[in-house]
Amino acid sequence: MKLKLDENLGRSAVDVFTAAGLEASTVAQQGLSGEPDHRIAEVSRREGRCLVTLDLDFGNPLVFPPEEAAGIAVLRLPPRPSPKDLEALCLTLAKALEETDVAGSLWIVQIGRIRVYGGDESRR
Repeated sequence: MKLKLDENLGRSAVDVFTAAGLEASTVAQQGLSGEPDHRIAEVSRREGRCLVTLDLDFGNPLVFPPEEAAGIAVLRLPPRPSPKDLEALCLTLAKALEETDVAGSLWIVQIGRIRVYGGDESRR
């Protein structure tokens, strides 16, 4: 599984996904920091990468239709988050990706739980 990590995710997220055997490239590595959300979504789609982000705007399926994407995973941090919370979200996503394909779906990832929209919603 190939992932595109949005600019709001740093090195620790890359490390978690890489350790889980996932290929993770970042928006920053491609010089796309500061680009509009639609551009990030388009690059991710074109590269066949699931977009992983903390940006709640990507959770709007009317603006970013999941069926047009290689997957969108929005990580939802709890109030007053810690670095461990972000790591737990990344681990939750990595574990789910071992069992299920995110392509064509929007996943809202919470610690220990994923809500699935689009695709085959019965799989989570």
